[in-house]
Amino acid sequence: MRVRYKSDRTQQGDNMGIRLAKSAFVLAGMLAFAASPVIAEDQGYTTGFVTVTSSGGSATVGGTVIPYKEVTLSAQIPGRITFLAGVEGHRAALDEVIVTIDDDDLQAQKAAALAQIYNADAAFRNSQMQYSRELYSPRQNSVTTMPGMGAPGLFDQFFTRGFSDMIGQSDSGLERQADLFASGAGISQAQGGLLQAQANLDAIEARLRDARQLAPFDGVILEKMVEVGDTVQPGMPLVKFAYIDFLRVLADVPVRLASGLEVGMIVPARLDAGGAEVQVRVAQIYPVADALRHTVAVKFDLPQGTPGGPGMYVEVTVPDGSIPVSAQPAVPSEALIWRGSLPSVFVLEDGKPSLRLVRVGYPVENGLISVVSGLSGGEEVILNPPANLVSGGE
Repeated sequence: MRVRYKSDRTQQGDNMGIRLAKSAFVLAGMLAFAASPVIAEDQGYTTGFVTVTSSGGSATVGGTVIPYKEVTLSAQIPGRITFLAGVEGHRAALDEVIVTIDDDDLQAQKAAALAQIYNADAAFRNSQMQYSRELYSPRQNSVTTMPGMGAPGLFDQFFTRGFSDMIGQSDSGLERQADLFASGAGISQAQGGLLQAQANLDAIEARLRDARQLAPFDGVILEKMVEVGDTVQPGMPLVKFAYIDFLRVLADVPVRLASGLEVGMIVPARLDAGGAEVQVRVAQIYPVADALRHTVAVKFDLPQGTPGGPGMYVEVTVPDGSIPVSAQPAVPSEALIWRGSLPSVFVLEDGKPSLRLVRVGYPVENGLISVVSGLSGGEEVILNPPANLVSGGE
């Protein structure tokens, strides 16, 4: 029994050795296959074609992203800053308070102006009453104001005044008209005093409104130049406020290129943030060129939702009639590989990859890169080639 058991163990060991030898042979074959060149058509790599694009006839100018609208809120009255809406990036709605300046002195002036209005109104109403009294009860008819000769006032009323008018020493009608005019002038003066007091109050209330800087539109605080507690004088900048839901590009375009632009034209642009390519619209062309740099300021509208923000660098491609248009090959950027000083691509020739060294130019539309030399157009290239891919193959 023990001898038979040993024989079984020996046979199992032999079988195990045969299986290990087979595994080693298969592994060696796999390594030999991995070391051999890979044929692209057997692996089914994703491929693309070299296209021919038109280059030239355009030039690239640099520009800066700016807000659609931007204002600088400045102090209108002297005082101390008592309130700031928030830090840079704070969003504010229309008429929201952004900055507040101390107005205690103006409040005291307003109280004094209200007192002047009350006094002027009382004087105005008194002058109206005096005019009514003169109109319905003339002072010249009052017995207490008429001269007499020791006779009763009624006697003077009938005889003394009439005799005075007859001999030309007085004119009762003219005196009556003069008294009415004086009373009317008193009304006008009192009314002028009331209007002056009201205007003084309006001026103080306007200065009180200047003590609060309100948001002129929905926007964002871009920069604040003061802090709570700072003392400011009229004209000092407080906050830069802008509307950034829509953005624009401001570029200085050479005069020879500006002549080829018109409002509403759509041109391509490349953003510095991530290299995104967008289409921008010519929004405004300044009518006067810079006398020193001989450039024209042009504003371009960016599409809504464009990544980035104000201050970002943008390259705008504008038409240039002085550069002739020429055809140039362009290859997908995914086909380019860098294994030395020059880039290269794998071109399929008879179904096998062939390495080509190329010289590239500038990015063009649709994610293509222009090729200066190495390709002629129409070739099929491998996209995103693996690191172990080599040229040739059986």
